Amino acid sequence: MARANFEELLEAGVHFGHLKRKWNPYMSPYIFTEKKGIHIIDLNKTIVQLDQACAALKQIAKSGKKVLFVATKKQAKEILEERVKPTKMPFITERWSGGMLTNFGTIRKAIRKMQSIDKMDEDGTMKTLSKRERLQMSRTRAKLDKNYGSIAEMTRVPAAVFVIDVLKEHIAVAEANKLGIPTFAMVDTNSDPRNIDFIIPSNDDATKSIAKILDKVCDAINEGLAERKNTKDKVKADKEAKEAAPKETKEAAPKEAKA
Repeated sequence: MARANFEELLEAGVHFGHLKRKWNPYMSPYIFTEKKGIHIIDLNKTIVQLDQACAALKQIAKSGKKVLFVATKKQAKEILEERVKPTKMPFITERWSGGMLTNFGTIRKAIRKMQSIDKMDEDGTMKTLSKRERLQMSRTRAKLDKNYGSIAEMTRVPAAVFVIDVLKEHIAVAEANKLGIPTFAMVDTNSDPRNIDFIIPSNDDATKSIAKILDKVCDAINEGLAERKNTKDKVKADKEAKEAAPKETKEAAPKEAKA
């Protein structure tokens, strides 16, 4: 797993915090200094925290569990979708629906409704409906897809939640805390880090900073997924080899007897 580099984090502006007057005192351990009224994050601590977070996320992915990514702020949503989608991890970039985690059963019903409409479209049932009913179904499907399409494959509560901007996504953090789900987050100098299990002190407003942190995080997840696949392939190969071994022995036995 490639370790975060001080220079690349610096170049991406990960070190820029908020105005000094907007700071949260609980972020003081991660603040290096103040320059022109702006707090500067200690990137050495960011590197340590990021490495710890990546190692934990890699293990989660390797175990076959899901990490739910949450970023609904304008400058983060597109970057998050672009980085996370290839990993096939669930993500939320639209409005966080209250109860997304604490009332997951209801959310699953909404997803099943969306899948039911898809099935009706595939088997031709949709064509038997009136034009008005088809239009209504289409609108319902579009609304459900916008809110839940990116988590359609999440069949159970995730093993972890990764958040960009803990102030904006405070409901997601609160729900994860209530259920005891580990939380990972980019935490800026204006935020309270106390409810986050894996704190990544970083600029959560700049697109370059967000992209850089997500690149490292997604690389770690991809490594975990690759190791999981390699392990499964090895187990499968060993099993096939064991099943093939007795057959070879039986085929060889008559020849030896004849000789």
